[in-house]
Amino acid sequence: MDEIRIGVAGLGSRGRHWLSLLQRIPGFRVTAICDLVSRLRERARAHLDDPDGVAVHGTYDDLLADRNVDAVALCVRCKEQGAMAAQALEAGKHVNSEVPAAHTLEDCWRIVVAQERSGLVYHLAEQARYWGFVDAWKQLVAEDRLGHVTYADGEYFGYYPGLFYRNPDTGEYYDLQGAEPVRLHPEFRPAWLTLMPPIHYLPHNLSPLMKMLDDRVVEVVGMGTRSPSYRHREVPAPDVQVALMKTSKDCVLRLAAGFTQPVPAYHVQWFRLKGTRGIVQMRFSPREYPKMYLADAQMHEFAEVDWRLERADAAPEAAGTGHGNADYYVHAYFRDAVLKGQPLDLDVYRAVETAAPAILAAESIEQRSTLLSVPDFRPNRNRPAGHMPADVYSGV
Repeated sequence: MDEIRIGVAGLGSRGRHWLSLLQRIPGFRVTAICDLVSRLRERARAHLDDPDGVAVHGTYDDLLADRNVDAVALCVRCKEQGAMAAQALEAGKHVNSEVPAAHTLEDCWRIVVAQERSGLVYHLAEQARYWGFVDAWKQLVAEDRLGHVTYADGEYFGYYPGLFYRNPDTGEYYDLQGAEPVRLHPEFRPAWLTLMPPIHYLPHNLSPLMKMLDDRVVEVVGMGTRSPSYRHREVPAPDVQVALMKTSKDCVLRLAAGFTQPVPAYHVQWFRLKGTRGIVQMRFSPREYPKMYLADAQMHEFAEVDWRLERADAAPEAAGTGHGNADYYVHAYFRDAVLKGQPLDLDVYRAVETAAPAILAAESIEQRSTLLSVPDFRPNRNRPAGHMPADVYSGV
Protein backbone atom coordinates (compact mmCIF):
# COMPACT_ATOMS: atom_id res chain seq x y z
CA MET A 1 0.00 0.00 0.00
CA ASP A 2 1.44 3.38 -1.01
CA GLU A 3 -1.53 5.53 -0.03
CA ILE A 4 -4.32 5.47 2.54
CA ARG A 5 -7.84 5.47 1.22
CA ILE A 6 -9.48 7.55 3.89
CA GLY A 7 -13.06 8.47 4.74
CA VAL A 8 -13.82 11.64 6.67
CA ALA A 9 -16.66 11.31 9.21
CA GLY A 10 -18.04 14.59 10.58
CA LEU A 11 -18.14 17.45 8.07
CA GLY A 12 -18.43 20.55 10.23
CA SER A 13 -15.80 23.28 10.03
CA ARG A 14 -13.13 21.10 11.60
CA GLY A 15 -13.96 18.15 9.35
CA ARG A 16 -13.74 20.38 6.27
CA HIS A 17 -10.35 21.64 7.47
CA TRP A 18 -9.16 18.03 7.77
CA LEU A 19 -10.55 17.35 4.31
CA SER A 20 -8.41 20.16 2.88
CA LEU A 21 -5.29 18.88 4.66
CA LEU A 22 -5.83 15.26 3.59
CA GLN A 23 -5.96 16.38 -0.04
CA ARG A 24 -2.75 18.35 0.44
CA ILE A 25 -0.55 15.92 2.43
CA PRO A 26 1.03 13.13 0.33
CA GLY A 27 0.03 9.57 1.20
CA PHE A 28 -3.72 10.10 1.49
CA ARG A 29 -6.57 9.70 -0.98
CA VAL A 30 -10.00 10.80 0.19
CA THR A 31 -12.43 8.14 -1.02
CA ALA A 32 -15.49 8.88 1.15
CA ILE A 33 -17.13 11.56 3.26
CA CYS A 34 -19.89 11.08 5.83
CA ASP A 35 -22.30 13.19 7.87
CA LEU A 36 -25.89 12.86 9.00
CA VAL A 37 -26.64 16.40 7.80
CA SER A 38 -27.21 16.66 4.04
CA ARG A 39 -26.24 20.35 3.85
CA LEU A 40 -22.87 19.59 5.45
CA ARG A 41 -22.32 16.75 2.98
CA GLU A 42 -23.02 19.15 0.12
CA ARG A 43 -20.71 21.80 1.53
CA ALA A 44 -17.91 19.28 2.04
CA ARG A 45 -18.33 17.88 -1.45
CA ALA A 46 -17.62 21.36 -2.78
CA HIS A 47 -14.21 21.19 -1.04
CA LEU A 48 -13.18 18.06 -2.94
CA ASP A 49 -10.60 18.23 -5.71
CA ASP A 50 -12.25 15.28 -7.49
CA PRO A 51 -15.80 14.90 -6.16
CA ASP A 52 -16.70 12.25 -8.74
CA GLY A 53 -14.23 9.82 -7.16
CA VAL A 54 -15.56 10.20 -3.61
CA ALA A 55 -18.49 8.31 -2.08
CA VAL A 56 -20.93 10.38 -0.01
CA HIS A 57 -22.50 8.59 2.96
CA GLY A 58 -25.37 9.69 5.18
CA THR A 59 -24.72 7.15 7.95
CA TYR A 60 -21.62 6.01 9.79
CA ASP A 61 -22.53 2.35 9.24
CA ASP A 62 -22.46 2.93 5.48
CA LEU A 63 -19.02 4.51 5.75
CA LEU A 64 -17.68 1.56 7.73
CA ALA A 65 -19.15 -0.85 5.17
CA ASP A 66 -17.36 0.95 2.32
CA ARG A 67 -14.68 -1.43 0.98
CA ASN A 68 -12.91 1.51 -0.63
CA VAL A 69 -12.03 2.94 2.81
CA ASP A 70 -8.90 1.82 4.70
CA ALA A 71 -9.06 4.40 7.48
CA VAL A 72 -11.47 6.80 9.15
CA ALA A 73 -10.70 10.42 9.96
CA LEU A 74 -13.07 10.88 12.90
CA CYS A 75 -14.05 14.55 13.25
CA VAL A 76 -17.26 14.18 15.25
CA ARG A 77 -18.11 16.05 18.44
CA CYS A 78 -20.51 13.92 20.47
CA LYS A 79 -20.70 11.61 23.47
CA GLU A 80 -20.50 8.58 21.14
CA GLN A 81 -17.09 9.62 19.78
CA GLY A 82 -15.15 6.90 21.61
CA ALA A 83 -17.63 4.20 20.67
CA MET A 84 -17.43 5.29 17.03
CA ALA A 85 -13.62 4.98 17.08
CA ALA A 86 -13.86 1.48 18.54
CA GLN A 87 -16.55 0.55 16.03
CA ALA A 88 -14.25 1.57 13.16
CA LEU A 89 -11.39 -0.55 14.52
CA GLU A 90 -13.77 -3.47 14.94
CA ALA A 91 -14.83 -2.99 11.30
CA GLY A 92 -11.21 -3.24 10.13
CA LYS A 93 -10.46 0.47 9.66
CA HIS A 94 -7.50 2.44 11.00
CA VAL A 95 -8.58 5.50 13.02
CA ASN A 96 -7.28 9.05 13.34
CA SER A 97 -9.56 10.71 15.89
CA GLU A 98 -10.11 14.31 16.92
CA VAL A 99 -9.80 15.27 20.61
CA PRO A 100 -11.02 14.07 23.04
CA ALA A 101 -10.63 10.33 22.48
CA ALA A 102 -13.74 9.37 24.47
CA HIS A 103 -16.23 10.55 27.08
CA THR A 104 -16.54 7.38 29.20
CA LEU A 105 -14.07 4.91 30.67
CA GLU A 106 -15.98 2.08 29.01
CA ASP A 107 -15.27 3.65 25.61
CA CYS A 108 -11.59 4.13 26.50
CA TRP A 109 -11.37 0.41 27.25
CA ARG A 110 -13.29 -0.49 24.10
CA ILE A 111 -10.80 1.50 21.98
CA VAL A 112 -7.82 -0.16 23.66
CA VAL A 113 -9.18 -3.69 23.33
CA ALA A 114 -10.30 -3.15 19.71
CA GLN A 115 -6.84 -1.87 18.78
CA GLU A 116 -5.10 -4.77 20.55
CA ARG A 117 -7.32 -7.35 18.85
CA SER A 118 -7.09 -5.82 15.39
CA GLY A 119 -3.49 -4.62 15.33
CA LEU A 120 -4.73 -1.59 13.41
CA VAL A 121 -3.51 1.96 13.98
CA TYR A 122 -5.41 4.12 16.43
CA HIS A 123 -4.12 7.68 16.72
CA LEU A 124 -5.42 10.64 18.70
CA ALA A 125 -4.93 13.76 16.60
CA GLU A 126 -3.80 15.94 19.51
CA GLN A 127 -1.63 18.60 17.90
CA ALA A 128 -0.39 20.61 20.92
CA ARG A 129 2.17 17.91 21.79
CA TYR A 130 4.02 18.77 18.54
CA TRP A 131 4.56 22.45 19.37
CA GLY A 132 8.16 23.62 19.47
CA PHE A 133 8.27 24.64 23.13
CA VAL A 134 6.92 21.21 24.17
CA ASP A 135 9.95 19.45 22.74
CA ALA A 136 12.25 22.09 24.28
CA TRP A 137 10.76 21.52 27.75
CA LYS A 138 10.83 17.75 27.28
CA GLN A 139 14.58 18.01 26.65
CA LEU A 140 15.09 20.16 29.76
CA VAL A 141 13.27 17.54 31.83
CA ALA A 142 15.19 14.65 30.26
CA GLU A 143 18.51 16.40 30.94
CA ASP A 144 17.48 17.01 34.58
CA ARG A 145 17.91 20.76 34.15
CA LEU A 146 14.70 21.37 36.12
CA GLY A 147 15.39 18.66 38.71
CA HIS A 148 12.45 16.59 39.86
CA VAL A 149 9.36 18.26 38.40
CA THR A 150 6.96 18.46 41.33
CA TYR A 151 4.24 20.73 39.93
CA ALA A 152 2.75 21.57 36.54
CA ASP A 153 -0.01 23.87 35.31
CA GLY A 154 -2.20 23.51 32.26
CA GLU A 155 -5.15 25.68 31.24
CA TYR A 156 -7.59 25.68 28.34
CA PHE A 157 -9.90 28.70 28.51
CA GLY A 158 -11.60 29.43 25.21
CA TYR A 159 -14.62 31.64 24.64
CA TYR A 160 -17.00 30.15 22.06
CA PRO A 161 -20.48 31.74 22.36
CA GLY A 162 -21.17 30.80 18.75
CA LEU A 163 -20.76 27.05 19.30
CA PHE A 164 -23.21 26.21 22.08
CA TYR A 165 -26.42 25.83 20.07
CA ARG A 166 -26.77 24.08 16.71
CA ASN A 167 -29.54 23.36 14.25
CA PRO A 168 -29.42 19.55 13.84
CA ASP A 169 -31.09 19.74 10.43
CA THR A 170 -28.70 22.25 8.84
CA GLY A 171 -25.56 22.09 10.97
CA GLU A 172 -25.66 25.85 11.51
CA TYR A 173 -24.79 27.38 14.90
CA TYR A 174 -26.50 30.20 16.81
CA ASP A 175 -24.35 32.95 18.32
CA LEU A 176 -25.44 33.63 21.92
CA GLN A 177 -24.17 37.20 21.51
CA GLY A 178 -26.91 37.83 18.95
CA ALA A 179 -29.75 40.29 19.40
CA GLU A 180 -32.35 37.66 20.33
CA PRO A 181 -32.19 34.98 23.03
CA VAL A 182 -31.81 31.44 21.74
CA ARG A 183 -35.09 30.39 23.41
CA LEU A 184 -36.88 32.30 20.63
CA HIS A 185 -35.29 29.93 18.11
CA PRO A 186 -36.35 26.38 19.10
CA GLU A 187 -34.82 24.98 15.93
CA PHE A 188 -31.41 25.34 17.63
CA ARG A 189 -30.53 22.63 20.14
CA PRO A 190 -27.68 22.30 22.67
CA ALA A 191 -24.50 21.29 20.83
CA TRP A 192 -21.58 19.11 21.97
CA LEU A 193 -19.81 21.99 23.73
CA THR A 194 -22.93 22.67 25.79
CA LEU A 195 -23.38 19.08 26.91
CA MET A 196 -19.73 18.10 27.47
CA PRO A 197 -18.15 18.82 30.88
CA PRO A 198 -15.47 21.42 30.07
CA ILE A 199 -12.83 19.33 31.86
CA HIS A 200 -13.26 16.59 29.23
CA TYR A 201 -11.31 18.79 26.80
CA LEU A 202 -8.12 18.56 28.85
CA PRO A 203 -6.30 16.14 26.51
CA HIS A 204 -5.01 19.29 24.81
CA ASN A 205 -3.17 20.01 28.09
CA LEU A 206 -2.49 16.51 29.35
CA SER A 207 -1.03 15.26 26.09
CA PRO A 208 1.80 17.85 25.95
CA LEU A 209 2.42 17.65 29.72
CA MET A 210 2.69 13.86 29.74
CA LYS A 211 5.03 14.06 26.74
CA MET A 212 7.27 16.54 28.57
CA LEU A 213 7.30 14.47 31.77
CA ASP A 214 7.18 10.97 30.22
CA ASP A 215 4.56 10.14 32.82
CA ARG A 216 0.93 9.20 33.38
CA VAL A 217 -1.78 10.31 35.82
CA VAL A 218 -2.72 7.88 38.60
CA GLU A 219 -5.08 9.94 40.82
CA VAL A 220 -7.47 12.81 40.20
CA VAL A 221 -9.88 15.04 42.12
CA GLY A 222 -12.06 17.76 40.59
CA MET A 223 -14.01 20.86 41.52
CA GLY A 224 -16.06 23.32 39.48
CA THR A 225 -18.45 26.24 39.53
CA ARG A 226 -22.17 25.63 39.46
CA SER A 227 -24.31 24.96 36.39
CA PRO A 228 -25.61 26.80 34.41
CA SER A 229 -23.04 29.35 33.31
CA TYR A 230 -22.94 32.73 35.05
CA ARG A 231 -21.97 34.41 31.78
CA HIS A 232 -24.52 32.69 29.52
CA ARG A 233 -27.45 31.30 31.49
CA GLU A 234 -28.68 29.46 28.39
CA VAL A 235 -25.64 27.18 28.68
CA PRO A 236 -26.18 24.28 31.12
CA ALA A 237 -22.44 23.87 31.66
CA PRO A 238 -20.23 25.35 34.38
CA ASP A 239 -17.95 28.26 33.55
CA VAL A 240 -14.89 26.61 35.09
CA GLN A 241 -13.83 23.10 36.06
CA VAL A 242 -10.49 22.40 37.74
CA ALA A 243 -8.68 19.13 38.39
CA LEU A 244 -5.79 18.27 40.67
CA MET A 245 -3.95 15.23 39.43
CA LYS A 246 -1.01 13.18 40.66
CA THR A 247 1.31 11.25 38.36
CA SER A 248 3.21 8.00 38.78
CA LYS A 249 6.44 10.02 39.16
CA ASP A 250 4.98 12.10 42.01
CA CYS A 251 4.19 15.33 40.19
CA VAL A 252 1.05 17.31 41.05
CA LEU A 253 -0.85 18.85 38.13
CA ARG A 254 -3.38 21.67 38.26
CA LEU A 255 -5.50 21.65 35.12
CA ALA A 256 -8.43 23.93 34.34
CA ALA A 257 -10.89 24.34 31.48
CA GLY A 258 -13.85 26.50 30.49
CA PHE A 259 -15.54 27.88 27.37
CA THR A 260 -18.06 30.53 28.49
CA GLN A 261 -15.94 33.44 29.76
CA PRO A 262 -14.22 36.05 27.54
CA VAL A 263 -10.45 35.78 27.25
CA PRO A 264 -7.90 37.61 25.06
CA ALA A 265 -7.56 35.94 21.67
CA TYR A 266 -4.03 34.73 22.38
CA HIS A 267 -4.56 33.41 25.90
CA VAL A 268 -6.39 30.12 25.37
CA GLN A 269 -3.80 27.58 26.48
CA TRP A 270 -1.07 28.09 29.06
CA PHE A 271 1.57 25.82 30.63
CA ARG A 272 4.11 25.89 33.46
CA LEU A 273 6.54 23.39 35.02
CA LYS A 274 8.13 23.78 38.46
CA GLY A 275 10.98 21.53 39.55
CA THR A 276 13.52 21.26 42.34
CA ARG A 277 16.11 23.01 40.15
CA GLY A 278 14.13 25.29 37.88
CA ILE A 279 10.91 26.72 36.42
CA VAL A 280 9.64 27.24 32.89
CA GLN A 281 6.41 28.94 31.87
CA MET A 282 4.73 30.12 28.69
CA ARG A 283 3.90 33.74 28.04
CA PHE A 284 0.51 35.25 28.85
CA SER A 285 0.31 37.58 25.84
CA PRO A 286 2.10 38.30 22.52
CA ARG A 287 3.78 41.29 24.21
CA GLU A 288 6.00 39.07 26.37
CA TYR A 289 8.26 36.04 26.07
CA PRO A 290 8.14 32.67 27.79
CA LYS A 291 10.37 32.52 30.87
CA MET A 292 12.93 30.17 32.39
CA TYR A 293 14.70 30.08 35.75
CA LEU A 294 17.51 27.59 36.49
CA ALA A 295 18.68 27.58 40.11
CA ASP A 296 22.02 25.94 39.29
CA ALA A 297 22.93 28.32 36.47
CA GLN A 298 23.83 31.42 38.52
CA MET A 299 20.49 32.99 37.68
CA HIS A 300 18.84 35.47 40.05
CA GLU A 301 15.65 36.06 38.09
CA PHE A 302 13.64 34.71 35.18
CA ALA A 303 15.20 34.94 31.73
CA GLU A 304 13.12 35.41 28.60
CA VAL A 305 13.33 32.64 25.99
CA ASP A 306 11.90 32.78 22.47
CA TRP A 307 10.00 29.50 22.63
CA ARG A 308 7.02 29.35 20.29
CA LEU A 309 4.24 27.05 19.16
CA GLU A 310 5.86 26.94 15.73
CA ARG A 311 8.78 24.52 15.52
CA ALA A 312 12.23 25.80 14.55
CA ASP A 313 12.70 22.52 12.66
CA ALA A 314 9.25 22.48 11.04
CA ALA A 315 8.77 20.51 7.84
CA PRO A 316 8.08 22.84 4.88
CA GLU A 317 4.77 21.03 4.30
CA ALA A 318 3.60 22.05 7.79
CA ALA A 319 3.36 25.76 6.96
CA GLY A 320 -0.15 27.14 7.19
CA THR A 321 -1.80 23.92 8.33
CA GLY A 322 -3.15 25.46 11.55
CA HIS A 323 -2.54 25.47 15.32
CA GLY A 324 1.00 26.80 15.02
CA ASN A 325 1.56 24.52 11.98
CA ALA A 326 1.06 21.47 14.22
CA ASP A 327 -2.02 20.20 12.35
CA TYR A 328 0.34 18.73 9.76
CA TYR A 329 2.01 16.37 12.21
CA VAL A 330 -1.14 14.60 13.42
CA HIS A 331 -1.75 13.45 9.87
CA ALA A 332 1.86 12.81 8.85
CA TYR A 333 2.55 10.57 11.86
CA PHE A 334 -0.71 8.69 11.33
CA ARG A 335 0.22 8.17 7.66
CA ASP A 336 3.67 6.88 8.51
CA ALA A 337 2.29 4.51 11.13
CA VAL A 338 -0.17 3.00 8.63
CA LEU A 339 2.03 2.91 5.54
CA LYS A 340 5.47 2.34 7.07
CA GLY A 341 4.68 0.71 10.40
CA GLN A 342 6.46 3.46 12.29
CA PRO A 343 5.66 3.44 16.04
CA LEU A 344 3.42 6.25 17.21
CA ASP A 345 4.64 8.61 19.91
CA LEU A 346 0.98 9.00 20.91
CA ASP A 347 -0.06 5.34 20.79
CA VAL A 348 -3.42 3.98 21.91
CA TYR A 349 -2.34 3.73 25.58
CA ARG A 350 -0.99 7.27 25.77
CA ALA A 351 -4.11 8.48 23.95
CA VAL A 352 -6.56 7.08 26.51
CA GLU A 353 -4.21 8.20 29.30
CA THR A 354 -5.03 11.77 28.22
CA ALA A 355 -8.79 11.13 28.15
CA ALA A 356 -9.39 8.98 31.24
CA PRO A 357 -8.10 11.48 33.86
CA ALA A 358 -10.33 14.18 32.39
CA ILE A 359 -13.36 11.85 32.41
CA LEU A 360 -12.65 10.95 36.03
CA ALA A 361 -12.19 14.62 36.97
CA ALA A 362 -15.78 15.27 35.86
CA GLU A 363 -16.95 12.19 37.79
CA SER A 364 -15.09 13.44 40.86
CA ILE A 365 -16.96 16.76 40.64
CA GLU A 366 -20.27 14.88 40.41
CA GLN A 367 -19.23 12.93 43.53
CA ARG A 368 -18.49 16.10 45.55
CA SER A 369 -14.76 16.06 44.85
CA THR A 370 -14.03 12.43 45.62
CA LEU A 371 -10.46 11.28 44.94
CA LEU A 372 -10.50 8.73 42.11
CA SER A 373 -7.85 6.35 40.77
CA VAL A 374 -7.00 6.20 37.07
CA PRO A 375 -6.74 2.67 35.66
CA ASP A 376 -3.61 1.38 33.94
CA PHE A 377 -4.72 0.56 30.41
CA ARG A 378 -1.62 -1.41 29.48
CA PRO A 379 -1.72 -5.22 29.40
CA ASN A 380 -0.63 -7.00 32.57
CA ARG A 381 -1.03 -10.41 34.19
CA ASN A 382 -4.59 -9.56 35.23
CA ARG A 383 -5.56 -8.27 31.77
CA PRO A 384 -3.95 -9.92 28.76
CA ALA A 385 -3.92 -7.86 25.56
CA GLY A 386 -7.21 -8.07 23.69
CA HIS A 387 -9.32 -8.74 26.79
CA MET A 388 -11.64 -6.39 28.64
CA PRO A 389 -10.80 -5.92 32.34
CA ALA A 390 -13.06 -7.54 34.93
CA ASP A 391 -13.94 -4.07 36.21
CA VAL A 392 -13.68 -1.20 33.71
CA TYR A 393 -13.42 1.35 36.51
CA SER A 394 -10.56 -0.17 38.47
CA GLY A 395 -8.88 -1.99 35.62
CA VAL A 396 -8.22 -5.08 37.72
